[in-house]
Amino acid sequence: MSARKSIRQYRHTLSGREAKILSSLSYRDRTIFTADDLKEFTSNPKNLLDGLSRKKWILKIRKGVYAIVPFEAGELGSVSYTLHSFVIASFLIQPYYIGYWSALNHHGLTDQTPPAVYVATTRPKNSRTILDTRFRFVTIPKRKMFGVDEIEIEKRKVRISLREKTIVDCLDHPEHCGGVEEVAKALYFARDEIDCKKLVQLAERIGNNAVLKRLGYIAEALRLDKYSALLSTVTLKSGYSVLDPTLRAHGKIRERWKLIVNIPIDPAEWSR
Repeated sequence: MSARKSIRQYRHTLSGREAKILSSLSYRDRTIFTADDLKEFTSNPKNLLDGLSRKKWILKIRKGVYAIVPFEAGELGSVSYTLHSFVIASFLIQPYYIGYWSALNHHGLTDQTPPAVYVATTRPKNSRTILDTRFRFVTIPKRKMFGVDEIEIEKRKVRISLREKTIVDCLDHPEHCGGVEEVAKALYFARDEIDCKKLVQLAERIGNNAVLKRLGYIAEALRLDKYSALLSTVTLKSGYSVLDPTLRAHGKIRERWKLIVNIPIDPAEWSR
């Protein structure tokens, strides 16, 4: 069936008023909109939303937030169309930023496909699935909500961690990026693209001494001398941390970095 025929059949399900409202929202790049956006068109947004939902012209993202199902979705209003997952994430919770494995992938620091979209936020929220995409929310303290940039996707601003902050976040919580080895690979293959001074500064600012210990050991194992030089003046707290907390805490102790090395870091085993 041609796209033109699908559009014609789709329009037959809409009243003229409904079609005009959706066209107006789309023209103003509000393909994702809120119930409040409808107040300029009607004094009763609920009835309008109920009708458009029933006719499969809109999809509920969360309470009060909806997405317009485009013509290309098919004559039955199928939701098998594409909305960028980062754009959806930007509507799910505030404050937020795209981080961890998702940011690692976005910045080209891993060739692994994340199993979900990882969203850092200060508010606890359960994972959920929208349009077959899983969204995982990582609750962090307000003091860690830094090192974030805004990018534009589908004409919308989306917050995502900087390349260096992504590395730091992943060392802070390796369970949200596939483990420490993924971070080590990212650091190794992007060593000429990462601002090492900024990375160390952000690692100190995160407030988790284990991050500095992991970063120091990885830099040493990868022979990244410029990192080792910067980290040589950093004060490490007493007590031992685990290199990769996602694995069993058993291995050799690296006294210099106060670290239990429970996973080998060997670039000779990696290839791209």
